[in-house]
Amino acid sequence: MVNLPINNLKTRVVGAVIEVFDPIRKKYVVLTPEEWVRQNFIKYLVEEKHYPASLMAVEKTIVVNKLKKRCDVVIYGTERKPLLMVECKASNIKINQNSFDQIARYNLSLDVKYLIITNGINHFCCTMDKVKMTYDFLEEVPTYQDLVKELENGTF
Repeated sequence: MVNLPINNLKTRVVGAVIEVFDPIRKKYVVLTPEEWVRQNFIKYLVEEKHYPASLMAVEKTIVVNKLKKRCDVVIYGTERKPLLMVECKASNIKINQNSFDQIARYNLSLDVKYLIITNGINHFCCTMDKVKMTYDFLEEVPTYQDLVKELENGTF
């Protein structure tokens, strides 16, 4: 059972393919199960947690060990410093250690404080202790204002 707020996504049918409008990339993309999770989580971040859409990147290309990879969602601060990364999985994909290993590898390139993994059913938000190489799990996703306060206080 999906526990994201169900949002009305803007879709269209092209031939036999359903596409969804991505307001961040400003284009239609194929509506795969993972894309459904990504688009609904973006809406959750914008509408519920007040993250500015203008400071989001979707499928951001990064380089990890000389290989090009793509992050599902990256949230930036006003100074264009990456603050938070989201890894989306289709709802039929179980979140496991491999999911955390993947986002931790991606974070070698971005060095964000907050990591989120979601499959639309289960959501894990954590910070990573780089010294101990452990995750500190949070009860909920911080609001954008929480991140801004941390930046202003120098605790980010």
